Amino acid sequence: MKQKNFIITMAVVLFGVLQAGAQSAGTSVFDFLSLPTSAHSMALGGQNVSLIDDDACLLFQNPALMSDSNDPSIALSFLTYMRGSKAGSASWTMGHGERGTWGVGAQFVSYGSMKETTVEGIEMGNFSALDMAITGGYSYTLTEHLAGGATGKFIYSNYGGYSSVALAVDLGLNLYYEDADFSLSAVAANLGGQVKAFGDKHEKLPYDLRLGLTKRLANAPIRFSVTMVDLTRWCARDYYSTDGDPKAGRILLNHFVLGIDVIPIKQLYISAGYNFRRAYEMKAAGGSHAAGLSFGAGLNIKKFHLGLAYAKYHLSSPSFMVTAQYDLK
Repeated sequence: MKQKNFIITMAVVLFGVLQAGAQSAGTSVFDFLSLPTSAHSMALGGQNVSLIDDDACLLFQNPALMSDSNDPSIALSFLTYMRGSKAGSASWTMGHGERGTWGVGAQFVSYGSMKETTVEGIEMGNFSALDMAITGGYSYTLTEHLAGGATGKFIYSNYGGYSSVALAVDLGLNLYYEDADFSLSAVAANLGGQVKAFGDKHEKLPYDLRLGLTKRLANAPIRFSVTMVDLTRWCARDYYSTDGDPKAGRILLNHFVLGIDVIPIKQLYISAGYNFRRAYEMKAAGGSHAAGLSFGAGLNIKKFHLGLAYAKYHLSSPSFMVTAQYDLK
C-alpha cells in the first residue's frame, strides 16, 4: 500500500509541474543548474535522466538513479565553461540497507574576475561572480523494477554586491528491466523558490519536467537514449522565431536530446549525443547546428572510473569535462 501511495503521489506532483509550466512561462534564475555534472551524461547530449550506470554524479540528473550505486563511491567532475569561467561538481553515494541509497553533492560555476564600472565607463575595481548548490538526497527501490528518489538543494548566487538564496527539491522515478536493459524515467526538477532575491522582485527557479528512456540493442553493444526536456516551457520565448511568429518558433524537436553509447567491452564506452535546443540557440547566436553535437568516452578499471566529454555551450570556446570516480568498498 505504501508503494502504491508513493507512486500516486509522485504522478500527481509530476502532472502538477507540467500544468503549472504550461500556464506560465518566463525567465528564471539559477540556470546553471541545467549544466551537466557528469562526463557521461554530457557526452550523451548534456541531459539524461534514464542512464543506468555506476556513476555517483547521476544524483544530480535523477535522484532515483542513485539506487544503482550501492557501494560507497565518490566522484569529482571539472568543466571548462565559457572563456574565463570554470565549473565543477563533487558527489558521494552510499547504500543504506537492502533498498535505500544516500547521496550528497555540490556543484559550482565560477565566472572569474570582471571589471566593475559606472554607467559613464569609469572603472571602480574588480568583482567576482559565483553560482553554487549543495544537494542531499535519498533513493529507495520500491519494487523489483521501480525506484524513486528525492533530493533537496540549497542554492546560492553572488554577483558582486548582489546575492540570492533559494531552496528546491528534485523528484524522480525510474523503471528498469535489467534483462531487457530498458530504463524509463521521469523527473520533476528544481521545485522551489527564492528565499532571498537579488532585489525586490522574486524570480522563478528553472523548474522542469523531464522524461527519458534508455535501451540497449539485444544483439549489439549499442545503447540508445532519448530524453525530453523543458516540458514546462511550451510557450517560452526561446521557441519564438526571429520574426516573432510563435507558431513558426515552437519546434517540437527542441525538447529532445538524443544519445548513443557503443560498449565494445564492459570496461569501455564511447558516446555521442545531439541536443536540439542547444543547436537551435547556438545557430541563432551565429553558430551552426553542429554545436548541438557532443562526444565522450569512459574507462572502468576495477574501482576507478574515468570519463571525458566534449560539447559547446558558448560561441567563445568549446567545453571539456573530466569525471573521476573511486569506489570506496
